[in-house]
Amino acid sequence: MADDGKWDRRSLFRGAAVLAGAAAATPLLGKAATASAGSGDADAVFRAGKFEQAARAYEEILKTDPENLRAARQRGYVGLLSNRFPDAEKYLNMALNLAPDDKETNELLGDCYIRQDKLALSAPRWQAAGEEAYAKWFAAVSGEPYQIHGDIARVRIEQMDPIPLVKASVNGGPPKSFVFYTGAPNLSMRASVAKEAGLSPVASQKTEFEGTSIWAHYGILDSFKLGDIELRNVPVGWSETESGADVDTDSDGLIGTWVFYHLLTTFDYAGRSLILRRPTPEATRKARAAAERAGAKPLPLWLARDHGVLSLGSLAGVTDSGPRVMGVTIGGTGEIAAGMPGETAKRLRIRTDYDRPVETFAHSHPAVAYPCYPKEIRLGDAVAKDAYCYMNPKMPVNVPWPFGSGIDSTGHFPHCFFKPFNVTLDFADMSLYIARGKAA
Repeated sequence: MADDGKWDRRSLFRGAAVLAGAAAATPLLGKAATASAGSGDADAVFRAGKFEQAARAYEEILKTDPENLRAARQRGYVGLLSNRFPDAEKYLNMALNLAPDDKETNELLGDCYIRQDKLALSAPRWQAAGEEAYAKWFAAVSGEPYQIHGDIARVRIEQMDPIPLVKASVNGGPPKSFVFYTGAPNLSMRASVAKEAGLSPVASQKTEFEGTSIWAHYGILDSFKLGDIELRNVPVGWSETESGADVDTDSDGLIGTWVFYHLLTTFDYAGRSLILRRPTPEATRKARAAAERAGAKPLPLWLARDHGVLSLGSLAGVTDSGPRVMGVTIGGTGEIAAGMPGETAKRLRIRTDYDRPVETFAHSHPAVAYPCYPKEIRLGDAVAKDAYCYMNPKMPVNVPWPFGSGIDSTGHFPHCFFKPFNVTLDFADMSLYIARGKAA
């Protein structure tokens, strides 16, 4: 279990052989460090997940202090959370003009461009953010990335535990077993699968994972096919040991958030399938109507940094958290229905079993979590009562840049929570729908 409930691109995903590069965090000075007058209030509102209120607060700061880097950057980040790209670009470019070398601004703007498939524009931003591999990778992509062929696919979930697996074809080859996970960014695969597909890296970097030297490679895949949906010209990563061996063999690869935000996806756990659609206005309208007929009300959907899926949920112990921003980590692995910081479990007085510690990993480092049993966990009208969960006493409530979203974390909903439900992520309207039972 990751410390913040989701892995970031600087982590190797166990069971998927996905590795990405690390960037050094440089402390900001002067105005870059705080948004000064009134910024404490604005930052507190942002951390609490009240993003519209935070946007207004940052705008007020900029009216009296137009050279305030943090206010401009944070206001751009608020826009990016909801995929409001003109809004995000306006304020992030304002921040960039104030501090062209600011790594956080460059990273956010790089992410803003890759979400819009403007990969060439993103490359210099990643370069300025210190992400050499990302810069080379995206600069090497020519033509339109993530070209969608086909309109709809229903892909069976072949295995549910310990990780959910679906079949996919790489460059027209035989079906391979891929795990899906919204806690990861790009499409990735084992080194042996990349070799079989004839891939060559356009960028590589060496790093460490659990005391082992690992090479992370980045390239461009011609074709990735899931049922009747095919994606062409897809950025892809793979990892290998120094000897050239696969890092992990639990699956042939991993499908991350970048693939899913190019599609209209229903993770139909109850029906054991992924329903993938070309995100046309008509397909989106039909999916919304089907979700609403099933009783699912639209929940807000946010995308933090380059892949962190967030929505509103709650945890209840002796007291109730009320609706708070929570991670939505669909797929991956784990038997728990929710994970949370120890501080959250203590504050809500959630029953915790300290006699049965669980030795696990968090961001590829050893960690100890404890079973806990909230009276209720809720995402919209999807509810689990007295479910088996984890609390990690060392999990920080807030993980700022460069390793986290900077938003206070109440907890996250992982793989096991979704089993009785189907959940649709609509990145066009930035809405999440979850309903009990099979998808229509």
